[in-house]
Amino acid sequence: ADGKVEIAVGTESQGQGHETSLTQIAAGKLGLPPSVFRYVQADTAATRMGHGHGGARTMHMGGGALARALDAVLAKAAPLAAELLQAEAGDVTFEAGRFHAASSGQSVALLEVARAARERDVAGQGLDSFVHVMDAPFTFPNGCHAAEVVVDPDTGGVELLHYTICDDYGQLINPKLTEGQVVGGVAQGIGQALGELVLYDSGTGQLLTGSLMDYLVPRTGLMPEFRVQLEGAPTAANPLGVKGSGQAGAIAGAQTVVNAVLDALAPLGVDHLDMPLTAEKIWRAIAVARQDTRA
Repeated sequence: ADGKVEIAVGTESQGQGHETSLTQIAAGKLGLPPSVFRYVQADTAATRMGHGHGGARTMHMGGGALARALDAVLAKAAPLAAELLQAEAGDVTFEAGRFHAASSGQSVALLEVARAARERDVAGQGLDSFVHVMDAPFTFPNGCHAAEVVVDPDTGGVELLHYTICDDYGQLINPKLTEGQVVGGVAQGIGQALGELVLYDSGTGQLLTGSLMDYLVPRTGLMPEFRVQLEGAPTAANPLGVKGSGQAGAIAGAQTVVNAVLDALAPLGVDHLDMPLTAEKIWRAIAVARQDTRA
């Protein structure tokens, strides 16, 4: 009734930018400016059910549900738009937020049609549409990550120089948000590879890394220069052609960095180290390898 289009979703953003990307989808499909939309999440009074965003499900499940709901809105609106334009249904097309009658050249705005639909509907629902997607097919992004590292043989310290990302997430809704999410995941993987460790006392079971004073969290100074290239092919698994990107950076980051460090240590005969690759662990591995060589 206030002229806004409300998007109520059962998936919740924790910084991924869902409120931006899902609004982009709706704005593009309905031909309306982003300012028209009101985004609602995690409100059990407004959404019938929700399952979070785990498994990178927001775009391929939540976004797919939104796309189908928008199609349902337009399907409901088309016959009424034709009536308002005094045109045959087959004569009416939709573009840039308006229904157009080819025969007369007249047009009517989607929001005007929505207002008319609400006035005619006894329940006051108008063009409101609900779509529930539960069993969307999995998507399988592809990618290749490479890290360039320098290992100090005297201290065991690792310096990350460059990190290159080439990934396929299908159709990109917002490339900047995707890039930021993937780089954030890689940062988590780098922390896992080089320092993050939960330690317990072997005798008492007492947690020894119970605060951020004891537990390493990767900081900006630990991060390398990132080079990101996102290219790919849309998937047929959902209406948007998107592939999940939520875990990709974290999945690739740790093993890429570990493999790079082991490549640097290969001339010494070191071919295996368990994470995290702390400076002490690497220094000890180098010392043992040198001792074995001398022996």
